[in-house]
Amino acid sequence: MTQQTTETARSLGLKGAANARDLGGYRTRDGRTVRHGVALRADAMNRTTEQDQAVLAASGLRRVVDLRSLDEVREAGADRILGLAVAELDGSGDAAVLAPIPSAEAGGPTLHHVPIFAADFDIYIAMREALADRDADRQRAVLGDGKAEQMMIGLYRWFVTSPVARERFATVLRLLAAPDGVPMLFHCSAGKDRTGWVAALALTALGVDRETVFEDYLLTNERSAALIEHIVDSFGTRGLMKEPSLLLPVFLAERTYLETAFAEVEAGWPSFADFWRDGLGLDDDVLDGLRRNLLTD
Repeated sequence: MTQQTTETARSLGLKGAANARDLGGYRTRDGRTVRHGVALRADAMNRTTEQDQAVLAASGLRRVVDLRSLDEVREAGADRILGLAVAELDGSGDAAVLAPIPSAEAGGPTLHHVPIFAADFDIYIAMREALADRDADRQRAVLGDGKAEQMMIGLYRWFVTSPVARERFATVLRLLAAPDGVPMLFHCSAGKDRTGWVAALALTALGVDRETVFEDYLLTNERSAALIEHIVDSFGTRGLMKEPSLLLPVFLAERTYLETAFAEVEAGWPSFADFWRDGLGLDDDVLDGLRRNLLTD
């Protein structure tokens, strides 16, 4: 990992969201730099501490985008951010952005719920079902012999091939490019897959080179290492799994996963610019807005 990546894709230092970090500092091919403090990526915000919330309040957040499914939100809990205008969950999961309820605290950020999940590749549901009865044979049948890896690869392929997924990702990019869109924090549960693809799309559109995009993606493994180790050990000691290591392909960011998504882009469109326009349905105005919001002059 380069020195630039270690220094610039830095942790926000949140105790309740270890993978919360800033996209600022990355260089583009034309010599510009991604601004610090305007595009923040993170894992779930439901366990933030009071100190974490003070850090987020000081950042001047205007928008928070939650990419989790409704089931994830209900089971893990809503985002804990001071002054957040909590989005109403209508149970359908069909609305790309649900209307926020006005916050009791003026000036707080607006929450946009943009659920991105695939029934065939819903990792959250697969893990829940595998852990439900503590049956080691069933857990191996669901996750073992490369099945967990293939599930993840299928998910990243779906990010690109599904029109619904593409529209949801495009929604996040439009929010990030809006005149009043930043500072903005976007997150899912682990801050790895859905969040990772949003970050990869944004950085690529801005002209950050592909290897740096991969370095930012893989930084999740460094930020989340202690938490992953704790969860895997806990599943074993609590008797939830005989082979908790079966979950590692789900917990880790693997280069192959992101390569799969980019390969689907290249297979379906002549260039990333074509994918931006025809795949994501985004125009030059969105790209210009993204550059204005995220790049230095």
